Amino acid sequence: MHFAQLLAAAAAQSEPQRLLFVFAGAELPDHATPEQSRLFHAGKGGALAPLMCVDKAPAELADFAALVSESHRAGPPWSVVFAASLGGRVGRAPDKAQIETALQTMVEAVRTGRINGFAAYGPEGEFLELA
Repeated sequence: MHFAQLLAAAAAQSEPQRLLFVFAGAELPDHATPEQSRLFHAGKGGALAPLMCVDKAPAELADFAALVSESHRAGPPWSVVFAASLGGRVGRAPDKAQIETALQTMVEAVRTGRINGFAAYGPEGEFLELA
């Protein structure tokens, strides 16, 4: 799903939404094999490591470039950003506690490689299909 489609889908929901983002970088896994190390140092492979996370209302982001710009000001360089949406109820947006719980769940999912169900984008906004 293109990032603009993600924004449009979130904005079109009947209940207020928060978009959740987890930015991740690649790192050499613990106890890496020599082959894993070679590939990692060649710029391929590695394990995903969550670096930072944030939530936004759909209206707070004009486009992917706005998200990238803010991420560069806020934290370290990243390789992939995972996105999900959290819906509110009865016309109210999710509260801070719900958002924090959902973000921590996403961070842990990225840390353990359970990334099914998240949209993933590269630094240029390209949709990534990760296995």
